[in-house]
Amino acid sequence: MPYPTFDRSRLNLKPLAEREHDLTRDVILDLTDPIPEYDNPHLAILAERIVEAKARGATVMLMLGAHVIRSGVNRFLIDLMERGTISLIGTNGACTIHDMEFAMIGQTTESVAKYIQEGQFGLWKESGRVNDAAIYAQDNGYGLGESIGKMIFENPLEFPYRDASLYAAGYRLGIPLTVHVGIGQDIVHEHPNFNGAAVGEASYRDFLTLAHFVENLEGGVMLNIGTAVMGPEVYLKALSMARNVAHQNDRVIKHFTTAVFDMVDLGEDPTSEAPKTNAIYYFRPYKTVLVRTVADGGESHYIRGDHRATITNLHRLILAAEKKGK
Repeated sequence: MPYPTFDRSRLNLKPLAEREHDLTRDVILDLTDPIPEYDNPHLAILAERIVEAKARGATVMLMLGAHVIRSGVNRFLIDLMERGTISLIGTNGACTIHDMEFAMIGQTTESVAKYIQEGQFGLWKESGRVNDAAIYAQDNGYGLGESIGKMIFENPLEFPYRDASLYAAGYRLGIPLTVHVGIGQDIVHEHPNFNGAAVGEASYRDFLTLAHFVENLEGGVMLNIGTAVMGPEVYLKALSMARNVAHQNDRVIKHFTTAVFDMVDLGEDPTSEAPKTNAIYYFRPYKTVLVRTVADGGESHYIRGDHRATITNLHRLILAAEKKGK
């Protein structure tokens, strides 16, 4: 006998208009706004590596956690996409929700503490549009990120704030915004319209797209920004696949640059693996991105600070490095 399952038809979904939001689109910085001061010599080196990678046609890819979108730096990332600097952005499921809600209503983020007490956390009708995009992706052979971007970009009346949407920008520019979903981790997985088969197929297509771009990572750059599990783990598996094929063809994928953007104190030397007796050994961005995958010819940098400061200043330095190189 199959195990019993939860009957989702019993759920009461409420409209987003009834939800209290912790963030409004006022948090989203414009390119002309003053940016926070931030000083880290590794950031300037990283900007140079990105400009060099772009010039040689190598992959420049980002792996993002949802707090990056919540920090209000979308326009800075979109500007780099428009300049042809970014090849691909890998995201988790939460990124799709925050980005879509910002584009739809100009607000996002609910209080877990408040809504979990009444059993309403995550159960908001309009957020389920992400699930509709997954079904469209399955039916039409899209990846999940492209389908979400298409939905936002092609429906300006429903998404009046789409100008700051990463997914809409990716669709408009033909730059993959891949989505790597862990089923059961996102609020839309609670919804009756969630289709696990559709999400699985669309998200796996995105993984194969990401792996394709990793094949061109020799001489390139990979930034892991605010993602402690999805980013390092998806990148690691894709890199193994790409190196497997490269090895069969007498090629290498080992001379590239990685960076981790986070808030964790990794000590004085974040490029050398910590012992298992040290808790930071178990922080995946550290051992996977900064140490193990670049141990045979690459280089890595740790950028510690708030995304609102680090991403905006990286943007500034990339533009300066491009101007210097002309």
